[in-house]
Amino acid sequence: MVLSYCTNVHPAEDLPGILAQLDRYAGPVRDRLGGDRLGVGLWLAAEVAGHLAADPGGLRRLRAELDARGLDVVTLNAFPYGGFHDAVVKHQVFAPPWTDPRRSRYTLDCARVLAALLPADAGHGSISTLPLGWREPWSERDDAVATTAFAELTARLRELAGDAPPIRIAVEPEPGSRLDDVSAAVRWLAGRVDPAHVGLCLDTCHLAVSWAEPAATVRAVAAAGLDVVKVQASAALEVPDPATPATRSALAAFAEPRYLHQVRERTGDGRVLRADDLPAAFDELPAEGPWRVHFHVPLHATPAPPLASTTPVLLAATAALDELRQPHPPHLEVETYTWGVLPPTALAGGQPEGSAGSRSNGHDLVEGIAAELRWARDNLLPDPDRAPRRTPPSGEPKEAAW
Repeated sequence: MVLSYCTNVHPAEDLPGILAQLDRYAGPVRDRLGGDRLGVGLWLAAEVAGHLAADPGGLRRLRAELDARGLDVVTLNAFPYGGFHDAVVKHQVFAPPWTDPRRSRYTLDCARVLAALLPADAGHGSISTLPLGWREPWSERDDAVATTAFAELTARLRELAGDAPPIRIAVEPEPGSRLDDVSAAVRWLAGRVDPAHVGLCLDTCHLAVSWAEPAATVRAVAAAGLDVVKVQASAALEVPDPATPATRSALAAFAEPRYLHQVRERTGDGRVLRADDLPAAFDELPAEGPWRVHFHVPLHATPAPPLASTTPVLLAATAALDELRQPHPPHLEVETYTWGVLPPTALAGGQPEGSAGSRSNGHDLVEGIAAELRWARDNLLPDPDRAPRRTPPSGEPKEAAW
């Protein structure tokens, strides 16, 4: 797997701003990790992606700027269309849907950009995209329009590839969307798309929130003839006992106004109850079983009790992918975009270096991203010099190095 971190954690939406953010964060992160190169999964808002796709000279300059900074790009995040750091994002992140021509145009622009940025030895490029749109409104006609959009995009991707590495689209299931979980995405995609060009993005925070069993989910994707094209290495909040006053107080700090934080409760008989956002969950769910909350928490640090993290789901999913041995291994992208809204008391032991929110201190964000990448490298990447990686019997991830 190729390891990157996703730059949707940075708010820039024009090229000068993107380069400034890479100078402020990505370069120092690379230095902290002690390597010559660092993988970055670029997020390009639609406007800048369109400008770059139409400007071959600008793409060559961007490639040169990335090379000068020691940064490699094999994957893009084309889920958010724009405004990902607006004061309120919520459902807007699902717009425009795959029924809107702007979504196809944006994705193709990203593919043209990525084709120009891929390293010479890349086996393929990957682009993650939204799971069609929010679950409603949606009709059979919308299904047909989206199917045609994917077919037309695939034809353009074939033309774009030629003798170059292919660009593959990775559809990312998310709770509450039209493709709410991996099983729904597999049902929709299988037999409808060309698996050489379209597969799955496995966001392990989303996977955990759905309460799906990770290894079985990975095997089901393969059984349907699809690939996991990309893994977004992420962890959700786990809430063992959401009914206690202490838990409610701890969770309230995560009910922030920018992003959706979908909640799923697992009942004693195995059913999964749903709420579309954390504030709604307090009112709508019985809190008789454990909750999982769609709030990306740093991989390397444990939330303060009484909350926990779903990192074991990430470990189990990546272990299953290792065993599967796809012909084209998925790209691995650390995607904790929530540093700027992370409560100061979110992590065990208060706020150690590297865990502070990025809203006021760029140094803290550098340390946090570097710590996450170090954790991902040590826990998720196969290493021929040590024993095969597996989920620890206790279900707890290996202790992170600070």
